[in-house]
Amino acid sequence: MSASAERDDKTMRHSVWEDAQGLSIGVFACALGVVFLAHLGFLTGQTAGLALLLSYTLDISFGVAFFAVNLPFYWFAYKRLGLEFTIKSVLCVTALSVVVELIKPAVQFDHLDPLLGVLAFGTLAGFGILAIIRHQGSLGGLGAVSLMVQDATGFRAGYVQQITDALIFAAALFFFPWQVVAWSVAGSIILNGIIAFNHRRDRYIAR
Repeated sequence: MSASAERDDKTMRHSVWEDAQGLSIGVFACALGVVFLAHLGFLTGQTAGLALLLSYTLDISFGVAFFAVNLPFYWFAYKRLGLEFTIKSVLCVTALSVVVELIKPAVQFDHLDPLLGVLAFGTLAGFGILAIIRHQGSLGGLGAVSLMVQDATGFRAGYVQQITDALIFAAALFFFPWQVVAWSVAGSIILNGIIAFNHRRDRYIAR
């Protein structure tokens, strides 16, 4: 790499403080979206949805299942995407779990229409995840795999996530009413659609 290319690469990278604010905003937006979804009793997809299903089928706690499910994906992410990406992903997942619990008592709904709830979840979580991706992180293993697939093949990460979510929600039909699954699918489509339409590395200036 030439000296000028190295200078360009350095100027294109986010600083530590830029990463901190970008990841923090992304985690907060996702956490607020999850609070909307949790109030309605709907489901989410990706690694969290898979862990929820495992907790039902194997009779273990969600926390244990979520931790166990993510371990092999973190190792895979480390080998393919590097240490920085993996550390940021672990920190974001941990922060999301904490922030959701902090926000819950501060948000109370006398009434929340399901359509508004899934729109709020999909939009907030979609743009929150975009912010996290933009700053070289993710929210769990399947999200990391989706990014790898897009980088390797060009097939949009949002579409990869929607396919995996469809499989998870199909399995969820054995444990939850179809109405709950249907609303959950709607939220998933909004979230993954935002990522599919907006996540393109060739449009990014900073990394």
